Amino acid sequence: MIFNDNTAQKTAELLLQINAIKLNPKSPFTWASGWKSPIYCDNRITLSFPEVRKFLQNEFATNIVEKFGKPDVIAGVATGAIGIGLLVAEALDLPFVYVRPEAKKHGRQNQIEGHFEAGQTVVVVEDLISTGKSSLQAVEALNSGGANILGMAAIFTYGFDVASENFKNSGIELMTLSNYPTLLKTAIAKKYIAEEDHETLKVWSSNPSEWGI
Repeated sequence: MIFNDNTAQKTAELLLQINAIKLNPKSPFTWASGWKSPIYCDNRITLSFPEVRKFLQNEFATNIVEKFGKPDVIAGVATGAIGIGLLVAEALDLPFVYVRPEAKKHGRQNQIEGHFEAGQTVVVVEDLISTGKSSLQAVEALNSGGANILGMAAIFTYGFDVASENFKNSGIELMTLSNYPTLLKTAIAKKYIAEEDHETLKVWSSNPSEWGI
């Protein structure tokens, strides 16, 4: 679920402007999973644009507090959300930790980097939600450390059914700055894509694993 319509539209517009999101229905991208996709999203690019990252920082900080209340700790999911998570923690004057996909094989073998106490409230920050699997693995790691997870906030979600189901089953509430339907409306309005490409992009989102096969 998006925090609000205005934030969703502005976020989508900025991501398109800086090419953090690229739409190309006629020459699809191939994801690491092997899926063919008319969209590619790399929100780490936002960190290279001061005005954009400031907008995201402020919107996250304001909306997280309004939705979840001010947590004790902000946690970013490595590696994509380390930068934006730290910016959010800075805006809220809160401690920051980040969560690796798995524990390190050496040293202290940490999966969670940084300090928090069992029982503290945590909001998890992500850059992008596809299936939600890796994001929820980070939640599991925090839960194992005794964190009280208030929810997760992400820049963008594709809105796949599998992600909705995964978050529902986990009991974790997901809120995002923008989402795929808002992106499509914004892309058409701002002429990033032609009207005739709209249906192709809608069809892909309903069954991404089979699209283009």
